[in-house]
Amino acid sequence: QAHIVESGGGLVQPGGSLRLSCVTGRTIFGISTMGWYRQAPGKERELVAVMATTGATNYSETAKGRFTISRDYAENTMFLQMTSLEPGDTGIYYCNARRKDFPYYNYWGQGTQVTVSS
Repeated sequence: QAHIVESGGGLVQPGGSLRLSCVTGRTIFGISTMGWYRQAPGKERELVAVMATTGATNYSETAKGRFTISRDYAENTMFLQMTSLEPGDTGIYYCNARRKDFPYYNYWGQGTQVTVSS
C-alpha cells in the first residue's frame, strides 16, 4: 500500500473556494493516474476528477467548469482547486493513485472532509 496523504479540507460557505492537496511517493506519483473521488453521506464513492501522466483529464459533470485538477511533479503533489462550492459538494474527498499497466495497483488515501454550509 502506498503512502498517500490528503489535506486542505474544511468548512466553507456556499460560493467559496478550497484547494485540496494529495502527496505520495515520487515513484508512485510519476507512473500513476491520479484522481479525486468524493463520498457523500449515505452515497457511494464517485469520481470528481482524474489526470493521467499524459496530462489528459476527466471531470464529473458537476465538477466541470468549477474544479481544476493539476499535478506538480517536482513536489509529487496533486491538487484540486474547487470554486463556486455548493452544499452538494459536501463529502469526504479521497485521493487515488492507480495503474492499469504492470505493475498494477489501486491505492487510496484516508480522505479529507469538505463541508459546504452556511
